[in-house]
Amino acid sequence: MVNEKVAVLEGKFDISRATETIANPEAGGYVIFLGKVRNQSRGRKVLKLIYEVYDEMAVEEMKKIREEALKKFGITDMLIWHRRGELKVEEDTILVVASAPHRKEAFEACMWAVDEVKKRVPVWKKEITEEGAFWIEGDKAVPAKDYHGK
Repeated sequence: MVNEKVAVLEGKFDISRATETIANPEAGGYVIFLGKVRNQSRGRKVLKLIYEVYDEMAVEEMKKIREEALKKFGITDMLIWHRRGELKVEEDTILVVASAPHRKEAFEACMWAVDEVKKRVPVWKKEITEEGAFWIEGDKAVPAKDYHGK
């Protein structure tokens, strides 16, 4: 069971455990963002995603994002967990939980943190679709030349 506020993990997230990890009596609102693998992207049917992560660097950058959020939004705490490995449709990909005295700060901090993770954290996503494999780079899908249909 994970108690870290920032982590790269394998396996389904325990949302109750996540909220307990950042529990604070000063927090009146908790905002949870749970990302999942969807079954389509860019007009293609997605079969699965493969996340490759530089774990140590990813954790360090997520710690920075968390610290920045604490200062910038006046929240009481934040948790950021990201998955690695091969994930099927509907499996968890990212979990961000922000707690704050009021909902507004928690919502703003959570949205900001998700966007920052996508921009800054060294996580690479490969979509495996019915049409082949594609590395996702921002808004672009680049064909993966090394995929052989496995």
